[in-house]
Amino acid sequence: MTLNSVFQFLVPKDKIFFPLFEKASANLIILATTLHEAVNASKNEREDYYIKIEELEATIEELSHKTHLELSRNFITPFDREDIHVLIKAIDNVANNMNGAASRMRLYQVEKITKSIRKLTEINLEACELIGVGISQLKDLNNIKMIKETCKKINKLESKADAVFDKAVADIFENETDVKNIIKYKEVLSALEMASDKCKSVSNILEQISVKHS
Repeated sequence: MTLNSVFQFLVPKDKIFFPLFEKASANLIILATTLHEAVNASKNEREDYYIKIEELEATIEELSHKTHLELSRNFITPFDREDIHVLIKAIDNVANNMNGAASRMRLYQVEKITKSIRKLTEINLEACELIGVGISQLKDLNNIKMIKETCKKINKLESKADAVFDKAVADIFENETDVKNIIKYKEVLSALEMASDKCKSVSNILEQISVKHS
């Protein structure tokens, strides 16, 4: 048994931080689902989705704030304090970027939703669902193999999102003549692609924590 294993055995079961992580990741999945539903809805129905996305992003931000408050109040944590900080912040960053994509679609009054936008929201939804799986797996810090496999899947999705983004931007510059539309679509696509990057950041943090405490 390693020193870390002995420490984990002696430390009381965490009842503060993992529930916060789980709530944040659960809300993140709902946010990603709502965004995917929004881009598949008619333009007249999207406003309700946009409002819900804003509310979910605010909820995740509040959970991030609460996590930081709990760090200042509690001496015993399930793993390193800095890792708790960067993990909840990374989850919040995913939410911020997905909300940013929705805000741009709303602000710029994007009516026609392209296949690339739909594909990127689908990829981000799948990545967010895997983040939820990874958070659940992190409860067992000896479960490093499964966490690595989950992180690998998230990283593959990020690479897939990069390819979709590159092709979409190339298509815009090749086929779109209206400068305003070029700006609109590139802004939305960039926010969605950045959300996938932030999902990869979460996976990197999950893997680093699992390796550090295995």
